[in-house]
Amino acid sequence: QMNLNRLYLTKNECYRAGQIITPKGIMVHSTGANNPHLKRYVGPDDGKLGANVYRNHWNQARPDGRQVCVHAFIGRLADGSIATYQTLPWNYRAWHSGGTANNTHISFEICEDDLTDSVYFNAVYKEAVELCIYLCDKFGLDPENIVDHSEGCKLGVASNHRDVMHWFPRHGKSTDTFRADVLDGLGLRRLYRVQVGAFRDKVNAEKMLAEVKMAGFKDAFIKFE
Repeated sequence: QMNLNRLYLTKNECYRAGQIITPKGIMVHSTGANNPHLKRYVGPDDGKLGANVYRNHWNQARPDGRQVCVHAFIGRLADGSIATYQTLPWNYRAWHSGGTANNTHISFEICEDDLTDSVYFNAVYKEAVELCIYLCDKFGLDPENIVDHSEGCKLGVASNHRDVMHWFPRHGKSTDTFRADVLDGLGLRRLYRVQVGAFRDKVNAEKMLAEVKMAGFKDAFIKFE
């Protein structure tokens, strides 16, 4: 299961702008720096992140002098475990794409390491899949509307960045496999229920319930309306 935490970057100019969007998709980013620790980008320390002695996290007006902000980061906590930190409300307009995707897409960054550690990659990949399953379910999004930054550039909605296709293929993955994994996971979460009867008399409803359970549908239930 996803390890979702929340620490809004309230000092970031993007958070303070407070512009609202209607999410239509998700854009996947990676940080482009060999530093897998969440504390590099998320702060101040909440007891799990660990202290950032350089204080160069993104909870400041313009991180590294840039107008940047995303909805979430995925990476390592101080104890080495993997977590997701939500850093903006999901319906806030983030500054992530360098293009019009800012107006339509929820965004998150995966903290990169040196790109060679398969154990770390598999852990953050799984966490990212779980995050997208959660967001697709929450906002009714189609996994086909998940793109990475490099795809966003090709679509004309983002700036010219390579992420995440400079990293995923090194470990046998792509954004296509990512979308497929989200779709598979989403299918397991969503249930389609079939009604087999409607009765005015509770006794008749209970009789039908017993028959359905005898037929092997152990999770059958009565819903009163």
